[in-house]
Order: sequence, then C-alpha cells, then structure tokens
Amino acid sequence: MRILSIACMLAALAAAPTLANDTMSTLGAGGLVFVQTDDVKMLSEDLYVSPEQVRVKYEFRNEGAEDTDALVAFPMPDITGDGDFMVAIPTEDPENIFGFQTLVNGEPVSAELHQYVFATNIDYTQYLTDLGLPLTPYGDATVKAINALDEATKQELLHRALVIPMEFDQGQGMHTEYWPVWTLRSTYSWEAHFPAGETVTVEHQYKPSVGGTVAVTFLSPPYEGYDPAVEYKRKYCTDNSFINTVKKTLPNPDEPYGAPFTESWVSYIWSTGANWAGPVGKFHLTIDKVLPQNLVSFCWDGEVKKTGPTTFEMEAKDWWPPYNRELEVLILNRQNPEPNVG
Repeated sequence: MRILSIACMLAALAAAPTLANDTMSTLGAGGLVFVQTDDVKMLSEDLYVSPEQVRVKYEFRNEGAEDTDALVAFPMPDITGDGDFMVAIPTEDPENIFGFQTLVNGEPVSAELHQYVFATNIDYTQYLTDLGLPLTPYGDATVKAINALDEATKQELLHRALVIPMEFDQGQGMHTEYWPVWTLRSTYSWEAHFPAGETVTVEHQYKPSVGGTVAVTFLSPPYEGYDPAVEYKRKYCTDNSFINTVKKTLPNPDEPYGAPFTESWVSYIWSTGANWAGPVGKFHLTIDKVLPQNLVSFCWDGEVKKTGPTTFEMEAKDWWPPYNRELEVLILNRQNPEPNVG
C-alpha cells in the first residue's frame, strides 16, 4: 500500500488594484492539487464558477496494482488583518469562512481544522489562545476582545507586532483602539482511500470570496502609473466588443465612471492543480453570470458556448491548466437595466 499526500489549494490573498474605499478585494479559491504520482489519474473535472457558488466534481482512477491511502488537505488563503480591512469574507463562520463542503463517492467528509497565527514569522497561536482572543484577524469580536485587555497586555501585543493603534475622534476627543494585524493560516485535513483499479468521485463546493467596486473602472484613463484598461485586458481578456458594449451605456462619453454597472471579481486558482498523473482526461467549465442583463469577461483558449441566459460552457480533452494564469472572471452587474440590454 502506497501513501500519498493530496492538497486542495486555496491560493494566497489575491489583491485587487487599490482604487478607493469602495473597493473590495478577493480571496482566490482553487481545487485539488496532487503530489506527482504515476498511479492516480484524473479522468474528468467538471467546474462551475459563479459569484454565488463554486462547485467541482472530479473522477480519479487508481491505475496502480496497490491501494493508495491519501492524506488530503485544504489550505485556506492566508488572511492578514490591517487597519482598513477590505477583503470579501464569504460567510460569518470564523472556522469555515467559505462554507467548504466535500463528498467522496457521495458521502460527506468530516475534516479537521488546523489554525495558526503568525506575526513577523513567529507562531503566536498558543499566546493568543491563552489570552482568550479569537484567532480571526478581523471583525468586531476580535477588536472588542483585544481592547478589553489591560493596558500592559495591549502594549505587549503591540511590541510583538500583533496589533496596531488606531486613533479616531468619538466626539469627545481622540480615542485609541488596537486592531489585529496578524496572519491567520487555516487548513482542513482528512483521509481518503483510492482502491487499486477503481474510480473515486470527489466533489467539493464553497461560497467564493467576491471582490468588486461600485463603478466600472477600466474605462478610466491611466493614473499614478496604473493603466486599468491594460490590466483588465491582461487579467480578464476584455476585448473591443466587450468594451464598446459598456461604452454604449455611458450617459456621458466624457464621464467613464458613469456606466450603469458595478464590478464583481471571482478568482479560481487552477494552475497549482497540474501535478497529478497526466492531464485531465475531460475538462468541463461552466461560468454563470447570475442575471441575463449582466456582462461577463474571462480568458479561455478555445471555443466558448453560450448555453443559457446566464451560462457559458467550455470543454477540453487531455487538458492542462494554463501555466502562470488563473481563471479570473469579471462580471458587470447591470443597474436598472433597459429591456433590450443583455
């Protein structure tokens, strides 16, 4: 019997361009990652991506002569606090912010959560636990717990680079609170079994971290060394047809922020999943823009079929995830849509 490790990778924080206070960045999400093996092959992958849910269904086959036991891990993105925490957190559950669920051959998997806190590359997990502090580096509960500590302890947290002071006026003069700036690293793990000569189905789903901003930003001219049009074309493959469609909705062509849309960004990290035994035999991708009046743009090397009012589907055989390019989806959410705009 051979022992493998498998990792389900959620990538590190994928920061969006800094635009204004109305910008929310995303936590990029991903799928299964294999340690290289010549026995377990991915027969198929069926991926569905929308701002509301990510679903992935895999079929693996152990073509070796022996059963394979696998330790499976699902690392969450590192989350680092700061004084202006503007990251889209999908759920309010501090132990499962993505609402992550897994099925193996149709049966739910019970995963163990491992969480660690770091600051200046030092593990402070036990230190914060002993102080009775939540490990999440954001939210009212954590801020209140920090500021309920005595002054000496708060100064020690500051000395260890775990918090920063935030000063503001409450109407009675300046007031100082301490906010968390540590990094939380979380991983789920469980055991999987791949019998020799058999196919195993693995499914997982979660609610993605959806970033965005309250206006269309890629029509604006370059500023401070940043050209939004170039960046969006590189990241989302916004072509002339897409851009012209958006420009037609501008009430005033001289006001690029006037288009009646808000932006949503969804990231799926697929490049780290290219190290199982061989390519994906059959890959199927569905992208759902949720509402018919919304617009969507993303990169894909091949044919894209519109299969419904909101869905686009793609297929590939013997498929490898693109090198050094993740699936980045831009959705423009139409505000007060006209009947003839889709």
